[in-house]
Amino acid sequence: MDDKKKAFYVNLGSREISQLRDGNNDVFKIEATEEDMFRLRQVLNEVFDSDERSFWRAHVPYRHYSQDMDNDEYDSNMRKAYQMIYEFGDEETRKFIKEIGMTDDEQEGTVYGEEDPLA
Repeated sequence: MDDKKKAFYVNLGSREISQLRDGNNDVFKIEATEEDMFRLRQVLNEVFDSDERSFWRAHVPYRHYSQDMDNDEYDSNMRKAYQMIYEFGDEETRKFIKEIGMTDDEQEGTVYGEEDPLA
């Protein structure tokens, strides 16, 4: 595979990764190899799969979000995606991801760094 880094534009909301800047696909700008993009694509596919499973779980009224393995998996996969984007990101991307706390290690019993009221 080509080890040369290229510019990519990433939108986590639409799970889009593109070398072409178009519309709103440029939420994050990163520099990465094709292999790095393949790994990021795998993580985004895992995000999609866990998001779909958690959607169906949401229709079970007696099961709370904080007690659901699919939601935990979704959160974990999103955290992986943010950490990868941070690793490859430009200065603006890194600054934003650091500001929202996605560079911090995940702590059990916390939500966005605060104590989880449901724990």
